[in-house]
Amino acid sequence: MIELLSDPQTWAALVTLTAMEIILGVDNIVFISVLVSKLPPAEARRARSLGLLMALVFRLLLLFCLTWLIGLTEPVLEIFGKGLSWRDLILIAGGLFLLFKATHEIHNEFEHDGGGPPQAAAGGAFTGIILQVTLIDIVFSIDSIVTAIGMAQHLPVMIAAVIIAMGFMYAASGPIGGFIHRHPTTKVLALAFLLLIGVSLVADGVGMHIPRGYIYFAMAFAAGVETVNVLAKQRRARAKAQA
Repeated sequence: MIELLSDPQTWAALVTLTAMEIILGVDNIVFISVLVSKLPPAEARRARSLGLLMALVFRLLLLFCLTWLIGLTEPVLEIFGKGLSWRDLILIAGGLFLLFKATHEIHNEFEHDGGGPPQAAAGGAFTGIILQVTLIDIVFSIDSIVTAIGMAQHLPVMIAAVIIAMGFMYAASGPIGGFIHRHPTTKVLALAFLLLIGVSLVADGVGMHIPRGYIYFAMAFAAGVETVNVLAKQRRARAKAQA
């Protein structure tokens, strides 16, 4: 352990891997924020904290199952001449789930009955949301940890990077969730983001990797435009109040 702490390459690997884990964790934060936005504030905080805690637990468990996890990349099924591993199948299933869920939520945003805003989730929906968060946590955890294995050689470095990244994610989840709750139009952007991530996961599963940088740039640009719109709306509201 002392040798690791005194090795500059270890610190470089820790910083790089932590940054990568934070970037990959953005998908997880957006998904959780969209789901819990339908809950009352107190339950939303609980669900968000529990969801991120489960994400951390899944990542740490997977790190201690390195031999099994590496075996997930071995082909177990062949479709149309393409060998698919368990990792590929999980990514495809997770991507399809994200596509379904995001499409369903967009439909509910604009096609709900009654003409008013969608009703808050009932008490029983809390468990359903936690189950959905658990499912997608598993998918994102496998993607995240497989990336970590490819970037670092020492288990303590990977564990430290995951814990630090989850700390950043927990700190950011509240403000992101609150912003989505206060500005409903950003929820549509978040759902569009999940659609893109779903497509990316399916593509990864079938061997057609789409660099996440393209997706993050598109969403960052859209988020920037929406931020300008939100600021302009607030400025108009202040001007109207002062008139």
